[in-house]
Amino acid sequence: MASTTGAAGDSAARRSSRLADALLIVVSVVLSIAEAEGVVRYLNGQPLLVFPLPEPIDLGLPKPGILEKLPVAEGVDRNWFTSDPPPLPNRTKPPPGWQEFFHYMEAHPSGNSEFGTIENFKAWNSVLVGKPCSHPFLRHAPGKLFVYDPPDGTARPPYRFYPDVTLPDWLVTNQIGWRGRPIEVPRHDRTIRIVFVGASTTVDAHWMPFSHPELVGHWLNLWAAAHHPDIHFEVLNAGRESVTTTDIANIVHTEVLPLRPDLVVYYEGGNSFDPGTIVPDVPKGSAVRPPPKQKLPPQWLQTAARYSALMGRIEAAVGYAASDLDGHEWPKPDYKVVWPLGLDESDPDLTYPKLPVNLNVIQLVLDRIRGDLAKTGGELAISSFPWMVKDGLVLDPIRHRYILEQLNVANYPFRYRDLERLAKFQNRLLAKYAATHGLAFVDTAGIMPFDPDLFIDAVHHNYAGVRLHAWVVVQQLLPTIEKRLKDGTWPAPAKPDLPLPTLTPREITFSCNKGS
Repeated sequence: MASTTGAAGDSAARRSSRLADALLIVVSVVLSIAEAEGVVRYLNGQPLLVFPLPEPIDLGLPKPGILEKLPVAEGVDRNWFTSDPPPLPNRTKPPPGWQEFFHYMEAHPSGNSEFGTIENFKAWNSVLVGKPCSHPFLRHAPGKLFVYDPPDGTARPPYRFYPDVTLPDWLVTNQIGWRGRPIEVPRHDRTIRIVFVGASTTVDAHWMPFSHPELVGHWLNLWAAAHHPDIHFEVLNAGRESVTTTDIANIVHTEVLPLRPDLVVYYEGGNSFDPGTIVPDVPKGSAVRPPPKQKLPPQWLQTAARYSALMGRIEAAVGYAASDLDGHEWPKPDYKVVWPLGLDESDPDLTYPKLPVNLNVIQLVLDRIRGDLAKTGGELAISSFPWMVKDGLVLDPIRHRYILEQLNVANYPFRYRDLERLAKFQNRLLAKYAATHGLAFVDTAGIMPFDPDLFIDAVHHNYAGVRLHAWVVVQQLLPTIEKRLKDGTWPAPAKPDLPLPTLTPREITFSCNKGS
């Protein structure tokens, strides 16, 4: 009887051991997949997790050796690069119901791919909205929108971020709807206020722990603590995605000027960038991948790729293996480039009447911003704008998938060499404009490493690229800052605070089913 009991015990022990082994294998596989998902999301420039957390996870640093090659300004400690700003004091949970609505809309997208889920949480300009069902973009909203009334009664900018909230995609806004920590009220006597303006490449991806202006502010304050402990930098981010250069001028006029900034940094070079300005007859059509040599990815894998970065890489690997793509530029139709007659490409004439890529309009915008800032004693600095493109560029078709697609699909049918040519010309003109008007010039494009591993697509940096971008800006701004401190221009004499350009969004509802 005892031997039978012992045998039963041994059998149970073996079953328990096999169960433990099986659980160990399952847990190991799950953890390995989770780790692989995180690595792929980091390389893609995506958030590490897709479910809500109290705060975003910090990401890794650039590849070893990159930082050491970048020049640093006098008095800067390279060790500062690994230092992060203090946690945002205004980071909270999204308002009740927002996170659930966010996930519902992610699972039930609108019929317009451009109307992303986050558009539901912006405060839209009521003049622009008008009758929403008549608007080609806003009519795709799910029957409701937040709106605000613009102080100048114009339809631009099209929207502002909802103020003083944490959005479901982790963006944190201050009391006037700008990204970042609350604005100093009242402004301290020894504060130097710097405002960055631009579009998506200025606000940076919402899920990132910090945008590059926030990192700039942190590192400038480390420099101040080491060399000028009596001063403080407040660096603010007025950027927002999808705005045009004209929108940026209106943002400066209505939102930035009341804050009496000492310096405004202009960083934009993509949304008005139109290569068709040197191609009179742009070929029609759209980009077409070479026909597959074998069966394309199954439908289940294409569906899984919508939710998993790892599955997305597998889908891309299968898809690219099934095609003739190898990371080179895709086939493009022939077209004729007509460079403006008499325009010196190496030394742009600022007064030329028909400059490529809308640079006449951009100069008018910069003129307006300079004129506005002069009224409050502020200065303008201009940054060059890097594009991840050059003639003969070969990319990893899986790791750099989004760069390939932006260059070959979004910018179809323009060849890499023409995109590169125009990007360099744009930066030469911006540099000359700054020199002509005595403005600080931040040569981001000239100093940032030309490395696709720092980019999400052809113009947006991943978080490693954002950190390097901020580091470059700090080194480039410090000579101007030192000069203004030495001549006593900064910190500026205290002036009475103007009312903050706040907004009070309200919700409107509508139904487009009846053509309303």
